[in-house]
Amino acid sequence: MAKKGNRVQVILECTEHKNSGLPGTSRYISNKNKKNTPERLELKKYNPILKKVTVHKEIK
Repeated sequence: MAKKGNRVQVILECTEHKNSGLPGTSRYISNKNKKNTPERLELKKYNPILKKVTVHKEIK
């Protein structure tokens, strides 16, 4: 039987948009390796609603 991989799919959500109170959300789906990065992922991604690059954090 094959082993399960270390790669998991994670959802990244914009922190700046969530705090602004505007309707809608900016979310991205990405993959990460649990073994190499056990902590939560935090990347700068483009938010089309705010029309600028913002910090997106991993959510559960």
